[in-house]
Amino acid sequence: MEPVLLTALGVGGATVIGAIIGFIFKKISHRFSDIVLAFAAGVMLAAAVMGLILPSLEYGGNWGLLITVAGIFVGAVCLNLIDKLVPHMHKLVGTDSEAHNNASLSKVLLFVTAIAIHNLPEGIAAGVGFGSGNHTQAFIIAGGIALQNIPEGMVIIAPMLAAGVSPKKTFVCALLTGAVEVLGTLIGYFAVSLASAILPFALAFAGGTMLYVISDEMIPETHAHGAQRGATYALLIGFCLMLACDVLLG
Repeated sequence: MEPVLLTALGVGGATVIGAIIGFIFKKISHRFSDIVLAFAAGVMLAAAVMGLILPSLEYGGNWGLLITVAGIFVGAVCLNLIDKLVPHMHKLVGTDSEAHNNASLSKVLLFVTAIAIHNLPEGIAAGVGFGSGNHTQAFIIAGGIALQNIPEGMVIIAPMLAAGVSPKKTFVCALLTGAVEVLGTLIGYFAVSLASAILPFALAFAGGTMLYVISDEMIPETHAHGAQRGATYALLIGFCLMLACDVLLG
């Protein structure tokens, strides 16, 4: 239980680390944040496939393929429904070029709420990884999610400050988005620990949510500001690094 709790705090804390960076460097270049986000996408892609989807097939037995495919699509559809209710990342920031200037407070708060809501299934993915019993893979999954949370925490800060929110309240909002991820991690862990029968589906569900986030949010965001080639190579480096970790750590 202790590694799960520490990892949950680490995953949620990564958002806070990003927020602190956002305070220090209020005008971080999109190119830098895109490269970090693309690297995180590569890590998460490898983690989703090797740490969640392939184990789902293995634990599913004779019905493994059906369970895994169903879990992937259910996970993706769930995030798609969330997206329709609360748009996320590039859907808010990328379509609002005045976010840093006019800084509509309602839209900024919607953006922060969106990050918090999307952090819940990401946290669940980390927790489900621990519930499988393979701590090496679980740490890889959690590491990928934490890496993604750093630039996510960074982009919260400038719009909120520009909207007139005090630095203290801005930091509290960033802290709350991270706390949601801690909660999700614990939910995912206890869910599969209490009902091991749902483990194959839960693994695939978590993998589906991660694939959705990578394809629908992370990759479009990294290609939105002219750093496509650098972002592509950063994604490949992240993927290969996790592939090497999986092989070397077993």
